[in-house]
Amino acid sequence: MDRNQKKELVAHLAKVFSETQVVIITRNHGLTVAQASDLRSRMRGAGAQFKVTKNRLARIALEGTPYQDLGQLLVGPVGLATSADPVAAARIAVEFAKGHDRFEIVAGAMPGQFLDAEGVKALAELPSLDELRAKLVGLIQAPATKIAQLATAPAAKLARVFAAYGDKAAA
Repeated sequence: MDRNQKKELVAHLAKVFSETQVVIITRNHGLTVAQASDLRSRMRGAGAQFKVTKNRLARIALEGTPYQDLGQLLVGPVGLATSADPVAAARIAVEFAKGHDRFEIVAGAMPGQFLDAEGVKALAELPSLDELRAKLVGLIQAPATKIAQLATAPAAKLARVFAAYGDKAAA
């Protein structure tokens, strides 16, 4: 990798770190190419990214971002999981770690908050942004549904009374 490629990589990583809501550091002790590809595809499916990069370049890219304290944890074969949804990357990383003993979660961070491995696991158990939005829409929609039911209830009762009188007269 020449100097220009390194500069481009650092600029790309710095942009990713400035736009993301969570960074998770993982240690990869001999994952196969197939396992790493599986992890990347799971991350992409959840709207997250997983990247293995040179630690020195990642440290440089972390400078000036809310995650610069994570630079000291970049030792050995590590990978970086990032996502705009704070829960997505954590959830996929924790699920993947459960099935692969060569993959471990080291730490993570959200803007202004450091997370140890247990903190990342706790973050993974929270509902995602999409799940929270769905619950919120459901809560907002529920009163409107009840109002609609109450508004149509008297008319429905009248219709049943008229139908009963009609059945009685027909009989």
